[in-house]
Amino acid sequence: MKIIPAIDIIDGKCVRLSKGDYNTKKIYNENPLEVAKEFEGAGIEFLHLVDLDGAKSKHIINQKVLENLAKKTSLHIDFGGGLKTDKDIEIAFNSGAKQITIGSIAVQNPEFCISLIEKYSAKKIILGADCENKKIKTAGWLEESDKNVIDFILDYQMKGIMNVICTDISKDGMLQGASTELYQDILDKTTVQLVASGGISCIEDVYLMKEIGCAGTIIGKAIYEGKISLNQLQNFIQNA
Repeated sequence: MKIIPAIDIIDGKCVRLSKGDYNTKKIYNENPLEVAKEFEGAGIEFLHLVDLDGAKSKHIINQKVLENLAKKTSLHIDFGGGLKTDKDIEIAFNSGAKQITIGSIAVQNPEFCISLIEKYSAKKIILGADCENKKIKTAGWLEESDKNVIDFILDYQMKGIMNVICTDISKDGMLQGASTELYQDILDKTTVQLVASGGISCIEDVYLMKEIGCAGTIIGKAIYEGKISLNQLQNFIQNA
């Protein structure tokens, strides 16, 4: 199972939110590269980079941060936030993203997303299934749709999507444990490679995500608040 730390960016700085609420912003480091290099030094190979300014503004904003991290680390970066147009997505890939995560646009413009899969391949496109009470939310989690998360994933599985990041917004940044039942339900009803996101609070949660069959887990605030150490993650990677 992949260990995928998260770096969320506002104004070029590494921050975390609680339940996606921009008013709960907490700055952890003004230099995301320092954070990324710490991850790399612990043997971590993957990074989930989110442009929160872009998600709110509905177009890519922090591509310079992406470019800097891609040039100065060897991390495999998946990038999301505000990717709405061909131009945004080209900028993301040209700036060093290995994969991009589509969320809001997957709800609003399925035809466009199918064209992205055809253009870049399913390996490079990740479906972001961000939900609350099993309903998909969009626009930086500020808008709710009427789509059920499992139906949403199944629909895109039929369109060729293989990789999905599912975030339970009610758990995100709360350090109260992951939505194990939700992820198990998705794994039982789909065949996608599922990355669990939201609520990871301790190293035991990480092992639980592996046990139920997740392909990866995204870890954010638990690292920044010292609930999970980089040494623990390094041991997990070495023993996996």
